[in-house]
Amino acid sequence: MEKIGRPMAGKVLIKPEAAEQKTVGGIIIPDSAQEKPQRGKIIAVGNQKKDEPIEVKAGDVVLYGKYSGTELKINGENYLIMNQTDILLVVEE
Repeated sequence: MEKIGRPMAGKVLIKPEAAEQKTVGGIIIPDSAQEKPQRGKIIAVGNQKKDEPIEVKAGDVVLYGKYSGTELKINGENYLIMNQTDILLVVEE
């Protein structure tokens, strides 16, 4: 398997959670109507910027805006790369 690499300064690489396939009542949702996930796990973190300390780490589960980041496909897997500042919340588990 190919290594993913390290994001540039101030950026994070996120593996989004899978979109919901069914409703609570068991109705299957077609791909075209599925909500874009807004929660994911940080896979890699870039170095800190001079004026912006890194506040997250690999393995953190985070919430982010619906249209945040840029979608990437690496080794057949979907990822998002975004600025650390686009992260809204680190989920405490």
